[in-house]
Amino acid sequence: MSLAPISVPRAPLRIQIHPADNVAIVANDGGLPAGTVFSDGLVLRDAVPQGHKLALVDLAAGDPVLRYNVVIGYAARDLPQGSWVSERVMEMPAAPTLDNLPIATRVAPELPPLEGFFFDGYRNADGSVGTRNILAITTTVQCVAGVVEHAVRRIKTELLPRYPNVDDVVGLEHTYGCGVAIDAPDAVIPIRTLRNISLNPNFGGTAMMVSLGCEKLQPERLLPAGTIPIRDGVAMTVGAGVDTVRLQDDSHVGFESMITSIMQTAERHLAILDARRREPCPVSELVVGVQCGGSDAFSGVTANPAVGFATDLLVRAGASVLFSETTEVRDGIDQLTSRAANPDVAAALIREMDWYDRYLDRGRVDRSANTTPGNKAGGLSNIVEKAMGSIVKSGSGAISGVLSPGEKLKQKGLIYAATPASDFICGTLQLAAGINLHVFTTGRGTPYGLAEVPVIKVATRSDLARRWFDLMDVDAGRIATGEASIEEVGWSLFNLMIEVASGRQQTCAERLKLHNALTLFNPAPVT
Repeated sequence: MSLAPISVPRAPLRIQIHPADNVAIVANDGGLPAGTVFSDGLVLRDAVPQGHKLALVDLAAGDPVLRYNVVIGYAARDLPQGSWVSERVMEMPAAPTLDNLPIATRVAPELPPLEGFFFDGYRNADGSVGTRNILAITTTVQCVAGVVEHAVRRIKTELLPRYPNVDDVVGLEHTYGCGVAIDAPDAVIPIRTLRNISLNPNFGGTAMMVSLGCEKLQPERLLPAGTIPIRDGVAMTVGAGVDTVRLQDDSHVGFESMITSIMQTAERHLAILDARRREPCPVSELVVGVQCGGSDAFSGVTANPAVGFATDLLVRAGASVLFSETTEVRDGIDQLTSRAANPDVAAALIREMDWYDRYLDRGRVDRSANTTPGNKAGGLSNIVEKAMGSIVKSGSGAISGVLSPGEKLKQKGLIYAATPASDFICGTLQLAAGINLHVFTTGRGTPYGLAEVPVIKVATRSDLARRWFDLMDVDAGRIATGEASIEEVGWSLFNLMIEVASGRQQTCAERLKLHNALTLFNPAPVT
């Protein structure tokens, strides 16, 4: 989908989020020079880049800097009205305590149900619904990655054309499985992540696996025989029905015999998947992961609020929405616990924040390590400011559940899925949770994609949407220029999700076949 060019206003434009804020951001492409006069008479003392903050009032050294009506820092020196307020002239606040937080005190009133919206999906035996019909090849260890990659190329070339109802073949390759402390307490995270990715709704309930043979993560440990609970009391039988190819088996004489075994196994599964057909499913069967990467100061102004509006629409329709990125919500923990549906959910949120605080402490870093040079170049001074814009993706509804890293979703509603903020690790863990659609916002720009689920990318700025016209699916920058409202972009995104989920429209990343590798979160030792 090409994004048509739009006109950019020439008049100086600034955006103030909350009436109590004492800073605003410059919205003009290219920023504004020193001496620029705004319509209310405010004069810029410094040149201010696009997305960066300017002081709306005189700030004395030590004064709080307010954006989103939240203290995002303290002035390190006197900053007269019109000054550029960057990370160099601010001191970051301490992390909020996890004690004495508001617990389920601000649960939003239940929004009216949103009915009558459907998408065409693939129903699975476990009750889940896929948005794509993909053959996934699970791997137990990184050692087999090269062989699986070669086999997948052959399958796509030689076999896939015979099965037109199958969308793709993907190898679930990773860097785990051996040379690790497989029985360490935290090893449960990467193991259950791989297990649950193998059960993603877009894979149709079929399971095939490639193993080396001598690895620590043996096939029966990755997908044990028996049943695995999915949700609402439904269970999936696995193990006995998993087709496993072991490369070290005596039957494999030479490389070609390994490839032949993988291809013969794949063909059996392709035949099963090819018999599947899309059918109308209510939007309540969507499981949408929302994430941001390459964020800038516009993320919390345009793209993330639009995603938050669409999140509310999805939850009203009975769907599940997962928001994540622990370090990028940590500074707003009071906002989250107050929105918890009940005290148990609030306690789970605190538990995940505390676990991650201790994890970072072991590495002798804190949450400030999150922000990147690109974030700062885009106007985000520190993690506090970044967090305020990130949380907006979650919309306004009650948080009904919490998942630890690698766990699979078992309920509907707005869910906090605890993950690191790394784009690639977050996406991998949301796949394990069971998303069948992904929404990714970006301000600096990233060609991020996933092979396993469609990824809709939302640009925070129209300049990015124009330059990367064939990489961005939605231009949320129109909100900043007043050409569209948050509600209008949110509804447009909601309708696009239905079209993409139905297979009637491909995302930019799908058309270009761009995808990032799976990246496991492994806090356990490597031996």
